[in-house]
Amino acid sequence: MRLRRGRPVIVVCCLAGMVPLGACAPSFPAQSAGLPDVAAVQTTAPLPVDTEFPEVTQDASATPTADQGSGTWLTKWGPLSEADRSLIKKVRLATLWEMTIAQEAVQKASTAKVRKISAEIASQHHELDEEARDLATKLNVELPVRPTEDQQNWMSDISGRTGIAYDTTYVKWLRLAHGQIFGLIGTVRGSTQNTLVRKFSEQCNAAVLNHQRLLESTGLTTPESFPTPST
Repeated sequence: MRLRRGRPVIVVCCLAGMVPLGACAPSFPAQSAGLPDVAAVQTTAPLPVDTEFPEVTQDASATPTADQGSGTWLTKWGPLSEADRSLIKKVRLATLWEMTIAQEAVQKASTAKVRKISAEIASQHHELDEEARDLATKLNVELPVRPTEDQQNWMSDISGRTGIAYDTTYVKWLRLAHGQIFGLIGTVRGSTQNTLVRKFSEQCNAAVLNHQRLLESTGLTTPESFPTPST
């Protein structure tokens, strides 16, 4: 039986330190330091013609109400904060572009190393996406269905290149995106009071840490591959 979502609880402390809602790329937070503007990204080619994004299924009874996204919600698994919901959404966004472009890289990358790590990244993103969708259904969190505009530009920038330029651009954007969401994962794990989100954040931490190591192991990272440290 699904519990009705309780009255929003206003949380006074710690909100100032929360990470804003966004995406696993330049949208977390929107236009955060170290992330390029859309105009700065080369869009040399459109998205691959056969690009397909994983579908989201959500029954009508779980459809969020208009005030979704504000405050902290009460659930039977513990309070669900805005930062908690942000993590679930960003992991979904990560799947929508990173898994898709990793699957492309398995076929298109010029080096065997990049092809190999891309297969592992795509597989782990698939597993995380299943967890994120299951969590969203239980907690009544509305998920995005397409990558952000910036993420689509990143995909186009990668897909429009060939040879070693494809590999280096692929590593640059994925390593930058993983570095950005890694901070949010730590914040959520350290602050969440929701038992489901706590377990999910640990799964995300293990996967994203592994992906960063895989991308760095290619030897193709540059200073542009890393987000600007927060102060």
